[in-house]
Amino acid sequence: MASERNGDGGKERAGENGNGGGGGVSLEMPEIRYTRLFINGAFVDAVSGKTFETRDPRTGDVIASIAEGDKEDVDLAVKAAREAFDHGKWPRMPGSERGRIMMKYADLVEQHAEELTLLESLDAGKPRMATRAVDLGTSVRSLRYFAGAADKIHGETLKMSRQFQGHTLREPIGVAGLIIPWNFPAIMFFSKVAPALAAGCTMVVKPAEQTPLSALYFAHLAKQAGVPDGVINVITGFGPTAGAAIASHMDVDMVSFTGSTSVGRLVMEASARSNLKPVSLELGGKSPLIVFDDADVDMAVGLAISANFFNKGEACVAASRVYLQEGIYDGFVKKLAQRMESWVVGDPFDPRVNQGPQVDKVQYERVLSYINHGKREGATVLTGGKPCGQSGYYIEPTVFTDVKNDMIIAKEEIFGPVMCLMKFRTVEEAIARANDTRYGLAAGVVTKDIDVANRMTRSIRAGVVWVNCYFAMDSDCPFGGRKMSGFGKDDGMHALDKFLAVKSVVTPVYDSPWL
Repeated sequence: MASERNGDGGKERAGENGNGGGGGVSLEMPEIRYTRLFINGAFVDAVSGKTFETRDPRTGDVIASIAEGDKEDVDLAVKAAREAFDHGKWPRMPGSERGRIMMKYADLVEQHAEELTLLESLDAGKPRMATRAVDLGTSVRSLRYFAGAADKIHGETLKMSRQFQGHTLREPIGVAGLIIPWNFPAIMFFSKVAPALAAGCTMVVKPAEQTPLSALYFAHLAKQAGVPDGVINVITGFGPTAGAAIASHMDVDMVSFTGSTSVGRLVMEASARSNLKPVSLELGGKSPLIVFDDADVDMAVGLAISANFFNKGEACVAASRVYLQEGIYDGFVKKLAQRMESWVVGDPFDPRVNQGPQVDKVQYERVLSYINHGKREGATVLTGGKPCGQSGYYIEPTVFTDVKNDMIIAKEEIFGPVMCLMKFRTVEEAIARANDTRYGLAAGVVTKDIDVANRMTRSIRAGVVWVNCYFAMDSDCPFGGRKMSGFGKDDGMHALDKFLAVKSVVTPVYDSPWL
């Protein structure tokens, strides 16, 4: 059984150093047990011996020192994954057997969900209750969904035009490089690992350097579940070193990356300069939420709050452009201001808190710089607009009115608790303004008119459009963007496609009574 207890972290009480709008809570944190790289079924130090610090965003204090993987470590992980793919039993198992092991893996994640929730909340500043229900719950469901898919990967029988019979095989593509972001570490780990496992691939996973703790714990549980050595390898480290080594590695067969558009470009470039490996990218967004005059105002306000401030705005699908039809604008703004008065920012371990700190100092300063841009460009601050708390990376949820489409805050992804309100008159204007972005990840439409809803959903160029709901994501619902939000799908059976290669097999047919 994989085990590692030499981490620098220890036990503390969450809430003793909390800030913002919530009070402190007494909660014993788990020991940080897994801090080293996971390669070929074992926890090991980085070849260089180097480590980096992961910090508590509530205070900026060090949680633990984590092994800093580099190119040499990636080489070792890829070698282990290649051996496990070329000669190991994982891709050679019946799909039903892979599914059985994945079901056991899901059970183990569920059994350890409380400890994993605490790690995830501590590392990423995410409210504990939401993390348990959403992040860990989604992770378990994803594993079980793709466990069920493992024995349902089928090819096709072809109707050839001459005297041949043909069929297709959908084969595991090989060694997958999986690079995941810091905003939903657990969810994104399994949105990539689960379909890769179901397909029969082996993999090298690089979690974000800001949030490495849960990925290492998941590697430990994978071994306990019976996933063979070398199938899942986890390299903690930095993007320009470990991430770049994965993207450019000649023996990695594909890369799935979730993160910023600028880094997505680098991943594609690395693929092109190496072995032209296929790439799947889930990148940034600047999603619109379009509210029509006939909408229920209370529901629309609730959706806008959730679509912007859930996970402290650190969501690629955040609806930071809220377009309000003229007739509903004033009533919406009034109710939104009232609702935000009860929004609590503070220690994510306090159950009364709605919003925790931004993930780290870099993101905290980035969000504040965008808020200052909005003020300088002439937008009006309705609520928030400044940091809060004596320490840590807390920011008040900020709502801007009088926003114009050409303002920086209306064009660029902020990835923080910032909402922009804008007016529109007609359906045609709403469509034009919704599509006036280089991104195409998600959108929301709030209306009681089915004809308007149908027109909007067919006209908006985005990977997913939610009607009278938002963040309605599910393991069976394909997720991915268009334009500069990337390409390829996570979730749903389409998520398997990037981990499978289609092979055509053709043989001649002699003296057949039919073709």
